[in-house]
Amino acid sequence: MSLVAFTVVATITLLLCVMTGPDRDDLDEFYTGYGSLSPMRNGLAIAGDYISAATVLGTGGVIALFGYDGVVLALSTALSLMLLMFLLAEPLRNAGRFTMGDALARRMPGRAVRITACAATLIALLPLMLVQLAGTGDLLAFILGFSSEGLKTGCIIGLGILMISYAAIGGMKGTALIQILKIVMLLGSGAVVAVLILNRFDWSVGSLFGQAARNSGAGSAFLGSGLQFSAGPSPRLDMISAQLTVVLGGACLPHITMRMYTAGSARQVRRSMSWAVPAVALFVLVITVVGFGATALIGREAIAGADPQGNTAYLLGSRAAFGADVSTAETFLFTTVTAALFLTLLASVAGMILACANSLAHDVFAHRREQLTARREMTLARVSAVAVGLPAIVLATLVQHHSLQPLVTLSFCLGASAIAPALVYSLFWRRYTQGGLLCTLIGGSLGTLILMTGTNLVSGSPISAFPDHDFTWFPFTTTGIVSIPLGFALGWLGTVASGRRKVEECRRQYEAVEGWILAGAVRKE
Repeated sequence: MSLVAFTVVATITLLLCVMTGPDRDDLDEFYTGYGSLSPMRNGLAIAGDYISAATVLGTGGVIALFGYDGVVLALSTALSLMLLMFLLAEPLRNAGRFTMGDALARRMPGRAVRITACAATLIALLPLMLVQLAGTGDLLAFILGFSSEGLKTGCIIGLGILMISYAAIGGMKGTALIQILKIVMLLGSGAVVAVLILNRFDWSVGSLFGQAARNSGAGSAFLGSGLQFSAGPSPRLDMISAQLTVVLGGACLPHITMRMYTAGSARQVRRSMSWAVPAVALFVLVITVVGFGATALIGREAIAGADPQGNTAYLLGSRAAFGADVSTAETFLFTTVTAALFLTLLASVAGMILACANSLAHDVFAHRREQLTARREMTLARVSAVAVGLPAIVLATLVQHHSLQPLVTLSFCLGASAIAPALVYSLFWRRYTQGGLLCTLIGGSLGTLILMTGTNLVSGSPISAFPDHDFTWFPFTTTGIVSIPLGFALGWLGTVASGRRKVEECRRQYEAVEGWILAGAVRKE
């Protein structure tokens, strides 16, 4: 049934992309879908982009294995979207047009800014793409019951090509519809599973949590703070670093910020986010119940045995919710859960490929000395989707046998340490200069990459990418506690080093567009 469901989902979604894709050479239609989505649909699409397969499987695993720490992580994802809603969404919509490079170049025109923005987009999203592509083989093997390495690699290649097709054919509107379908299926099926789990414990959340703690092997520590990072030298600081990274990094990743440009106005951005935030909050409740339910019903040891990082906990919890005797309706529901996860994989990577392709085409190729026609730029965007997707598929087949957690963490750390400071400074700091911006993006990215090599996610632990080696030198699991202040500090230093004359020039340039960026107001002469 799962195989049939996957085939149906792939066929329907590809058909949706063909039907809704741009039928003429219009950049606004390809990049933003003319902003024609209603606030509700756009909000659901934002939530769909925000809840990636790495979030569903990874966060669910952390909740099942580490209890309270996983719940805090899930809440941090919702808080991150609220930060985007209240602080960045409207200024981003006003400052940009198609890409993050547009928003940054609004007050600092130049190819250097656009090329650096494109590089930051690629570096931040590529690791997350690899995680979800590489995890495709293992997930389908778990669901469909095969173990052949050749079949796993074939799944990665086949689904990768399908995801490239979504981005190249459907453009923004096509991928938005897939995201909407995904979030509806994911929340709907997950909510039913959560209800079944609560019913197993007589609707008592206390009983659910108590049984989960008893089956966790950690006792009361399962319901307390610090279990996830207990092996490190400073568990509480490590946890603060991880949560800070998720809160700042999750909302600023380029495939999320590009959804701000699909709204027709700043008012529609606000209304769209008012739909997206509750959808993500509901997902946090669902995954918390399912994660604790998995531990309560089958035990932490069984979850870790199936996958050391707990990536199968969401599926195991869903299956355990049905009990020993599974009816036809429950079999259909589990098939819906697996189909929703399958669609989550497809939609998440398609959105990331589209963000990278749009940035390559619009920021790098379209802003050369000779102006490109709309037709050529759209062709370049589609070719760029292939140029981004094919290397991602190849790399995913190479890393599929390594731990993927370092790649997930790297993407969020890059978003928090380089992209978030650049956006905050560009949108709100009058004196910010181009030199400061380049220092933020380049320095924040390099600092994160260097620090990440010394974490225990890369070496020195059984779940690291290289478990047989130990070259750890950084005391924390995530780099955020150091790299986030570093990104902001480098932006400030780069601005100060630009000189007073350049600072005053940038201040005047910002004041010329300040009303438009912050409030959408046109300045009257």
